[in-house]
This record gives sequence, structure tokens and C-alpha cells, in this order.
Amino acid sequence: MGQSNPAHQLIAQKTRASESHRIRFHNNEPDYSRPLLQIPEKAKQRMFKRLQFLYGEQTAMEYMPELERIMQVYYAHKTPEMIAEEARFDPKERFSEKDIILITYGDLLRGKERSPLATLARFCDTYLGGTINTLHLLPFFPYSSDRGFAIIDFETVDPHLGTWDDIDKLKARYRLMFDGVINHVSSKSRWFQEFLNGNPYYRDFFISYTSPDVLTPQQRQIIFRPRTSDILTPFQTIFGTRYVWTTFSQDQIDLNYKNPNVLMRVIEILLMYVRHGADIIRLDAVTYLWAEPGTRCIHLEQTHQIVKLFRDVLDVVAPHVALITETNVPHEENISYFGNGHDEAQMVYNFALPPLLLYTMYRQDTTALSDWAAKLEPPSDETCFFNFLDSHDGIGLMGVKAILPKGEIDFIIEKAKEHGGLISYKSTEDGKEEPYEINITWFSALNKEDSGEDIAFQVHRLVASRIIGLVLRGVPGIYLHSLIGTKNDIDSVLATHSNREINRTVIDDKLITEALQDPLSKISRINRELGRLITLRTKLRAFHPRGPQKVFKVDPSVFSLLRISPEGDQHILSLINISPNVVHLEISLLSLEVLESRWFDLVSEMEWWAEDGVLSVTLQPYDVAWLTPLSEKK
Repeated sequence: MGQSNPAHQLIAQKTRASESHRIRFHNNEPDYSRPLLQIPEKAKQRMFKRLQFLYGEQTAMEYMPELERIMQVYYAHKTPEMIAEEARFDPKERFSEKDIILITYGDLLRGKERSPLATLARFCDTYLGGTINTLHLLPFFPYSSDRGFAIIDFETVDPHLGTWDDIDKLKARYRLMFDGVINHVSSKSRWFQEFLNGNPYYRDFFISYTSPDVLTPQQRQIIFRPRTSDILTPFQTIFGTRYVWTTFSQDQIDLNYKNPNVLMRVIEILLMYVRHGADIIRLDAVTYLWAEPGTRCIHLEQTHQIVKLFRDVLDVVAPHVALITETNVPHEENISYFGNGHDEAQMVYNFALPPLLLYTMYRQDTTALSDWAAKLEPPSDETCFFNFLDSHDGIGLMGVKAILPKGEIDFIIEKAKEHGGLISYKSTEDGKEEPYEINITWFSALNKEDSGEDIAFQVHRLVASRIIGLVLRGVPGIYLHSLIGTKNDIDSVLATHSNREINRTVIDDKLITEALQDPLSKISRINRELGRLITLRTKLRAFHPRGPQKVFKVDPSVFSLLRISPEGDQHILSLINISPNVVHLEISLLSLEVLESRWFDLVSEMEWWAEDGVLSVTLQPYDVAWLTPLSEKK
């Protein structure tokens, strides 16, 4: 969404691809003529201890050779160039200021190409050159429900979307994030069908009981559920009726990680994703991996050990690949998936940010956001937050449970309802229902349909909110519908009876192209305003995920954040007015610890002078300023 000629953007993308193609693609077949992978002894001991914790010493001894075999098979697909490149890999530079992640389904765009994935590739090449370098492709496998999250076959691209060749073509130009939907499978999957058929190998792939009463009312009550449906679903099998554990829906059957064969097969699948181009693997709903009746069945130590084992495996065979955990839970629980900063996920979804930022925009007060951001610190230089605002699901509310009082969360919900939002619920331990997420598009969450406001004003508000996600320390992610300002799709909700369809509209690519050609259209305005700032951000080292940040409370209407490059040679004071009012600021240079008297706004290209150690700045409604000392301007 930059301002340069789309053809030039495409050329730039192809140039970058040609420079890295030789190290990005694996061999189609394993090469066993080379020496097999030798796992370093320390790494092997770590992995063994994790298996021992999960299954006991005897079983760990039985399965360690299988784990080693899986890793050796994957490693044999790597090219010598890949191996040489990874030897030079610096995990502290895994992510940089250049990283912007676009979140999208493979078929959100409908065009004339032979496949939706080909349409997505053309759209990104044409309009997103210079802005987006990473694509998060939401599940693109055959599925039976939940828009891809009830996977029938982990190893095949949904033919309605395209082929592995389409994925390869995207890989040639972008980094890719794949979904590891490894908590459950579709009831139509081969694994579950083999379970129903009584195949002994698959008998314990799932958690099943002969009677629903095996789970006591007390055990059911304390299970943390993101849904209100029954935890057990009856299925007819060759052995009669079995009641199967289903955390999310009757069509999404939880895998039983107490069976080590399940863990081995999942590791094979994740490494297959790496072979097909995954640079980041999103562990969907990972907090529910290990079920233990009598506990809440979330955040169990077994779950953490499994994630750490995934990390151990990747650190040995594919150190460039990062894990990101998706856990819509209170903030302190969420960040536990960083581990010690070196042994678990390299990135976690910043689930507190979306509802907290929405609250900030509704209250026109940055106090709560500033207090929270001031404490936001990843545990190491090898970890970072994924700063997203909206997604294919909705705006989760669990992340702010310990940050905002219940009354303020209720305020967010009521305001979102006024904007056409819907609410999804989960069951609580006392048997009641509790709001779990808001289903709404980000544009509609900020702008009421009948407000009568000028579209330019609404776009300014949207951009101001999105810039907060761009300046916070971490890696920003933008859902495609937010990038084009999609409104609530109530018709899809009514047609499917699914609240989440409100933000999953399939878009005609031709309509977007026509709108971009109209300088007064909403999409065109977002393209100019947001696209220019995203492009600028990717050139500023101060926005590197390792760059420190310092929050200032200058005015409740303004989010004020100082970012500093890891080398300490670039300072950017980001000022974002989240109100519809003009705001005058006076900022002490002593508080900034930068005594430069002349400052340059990289956004407006205006100069600002400080007098008597005080920098005075005026911001228009929903204005954004990125001020840097004039001496540091490059």
C-alpha cells in the first residue's frame, strides 16, 4: 500500500526473491548420500528429559529414536546452502523493523486467476510491495467447519484454494506463517475415522469414554472452556457409543497427547510445514493441548513441555523458524509461553492490546494503555510480542481481565454493541456464561454506521489506532479486512449462524482495484495514509523489536512513546492523538533524555523547536507525529 508505482513495487519484490531463493526452498526428496543429522548431545538430553516428564523414562527411551529419525528425515531435505546460511543465523535478528505481517485467509479475495491463492499473490505483489513482507496464511487445508480450523487433512492444500505450487510462489516473495492447528482434528479426518473403525493404532489418538458420567460434575465445572457446548460428544464406533473430548465443537476432536504417537505425528507435520516454506508456525489454541480431568485443563506443565520440545527440535534442524503461541487468556498467563525467554515460543499474541486499545479509543483516554505499555517487556532479546488489533476470530476479552475492572470491560462490550458488534460467550466455573470475545470488524468498532461523520475523519481515526500497533515494541500484524476498512457483514452472520463470519467477508478483487483508483474512496484514503506510514516504519531502526521503548504521560488524549534503536543512535518520539480534538503538548527534554533543541517530524516533514528545554507540539484530531532529533535525521 505504498505510494510508488505498483510495477516498480513488483520488480523490487522479485529482486529480493532472487537473492534469497537459493536458501529458502528445500529439496523435494531427502538426500541420504550425505551424512545424517547428528543431534548435539546437550540438545538430545533436553529432548529426552521432556519426553521423560511427559511419559516416563521407559517410554522416553522407546520414542527418542523415533524423534531422532523424524528430525533426520527432515534434515535430509535441506540444501547445503540452507545449512550454511543457518550457521550464520543470529536469533536476535530473526525479526526487524522491516517485518509487517498480513493476516489473511487464502480465499478472502475473489479474482480471475486460476485459484484464490494466485489472486492473493497478485494482489500482494501489486499493492503491498514495500509494506508487507510476511503473510500469515490462515489454515489452507481441506476442512469441514470453523472456516479452516477443523482440518481433514494436514498435508494437502484445499483444492478450492490452490496447490502447494501456489504456496511455493508466495514463498518466493514473502516470509510465510502457517497455522499449526494441532489441538484437534476434524471429525471427518482419516485419523478420527480410523478411530471410529477400531484401528488399534488410532484407538488412543483421542480422549474417549464409554459413559459421559466418567467426568464428574465437579471435574466438568472447573474445565476452562472457550465455548458453552458440552465437553463430551457422543459418536458411534465399531465398539459402540464413545463420548469424545471436544473443547471447541462437535466437529473438532481433541488429540490425546498422552499417547506419544500423537506427539510424533504432530512433529512430523510441523516439520513438513517447514519444508513447504513456513518461517513462523502459529500454535493455534495451544493452551488446551494436554487435558487432565480434575484440573482447568489449560496451561498445564505438560503443555509447556510440548511447546518447549517443538522449540528444541526446531532449534536443531531449522533455527530460522519461529514459534508463536495463540492463547486468548489473561495477560500474565499468556506471556508464560515465552518460557524463560530462550526455551519456548519466540513470539506470543499480544491479546491484551486489542481490547485495551479499543477501550482507549472509546474513552479517548490513553491512561490505562500507557500504564500497561510501560510494563510491557519481553523476557529476552530473542522474543517479541505480536501486536495485532483484530483477527479472523474477533477481539478477545480475556487478555484484559486483570488489567481493566469488570465495569470497564462491560463498557467496551456495550459500546461495541452500539457499533453493530456481536458477543461470543464461554462457560464459567459456576455454570454461567461470560463474554469471551467481541465479533466486529476493526473499522466498524471505531466508526458507527449512522454517525454521519466524514469518511476522511473516520479513516484518520482508523489510522491513528493502527499506528499504536505499529510503534509498540514487537512485530505488527494487520488483518486484511482492517487494511481495506471492511464494515460488519451481518448478512454472512445470518446465513451461517456464526458470529465470527461478521469479519470474514470474501471480497471481489475488482471492486478493490476500482476503489483504489478513486482518490476519495475509503480504501484509497487508507492506502495513502496507512500505507505511507507502514513503508516509513520499515526504514526506521528505532522500531526494531529489540529497540527499547519508554512511555510518557504528556496528555490523556495522546499516546506518547519514545522508541530507540538497538544501537542507541536513533530516537523516535511517537505522538498519537486518539481524540477528535486539537491537542497542544509541552514535553520536557529532560524526561526524554535527549537534549536536542531541533526536532523533525518524519510524518509531516515539519521542524519543531524546543525552547528552555521544552518541546511544544500541536496535534490535530487523530494526528500522528514521529519526531526525531534533527541531528539524527538521515
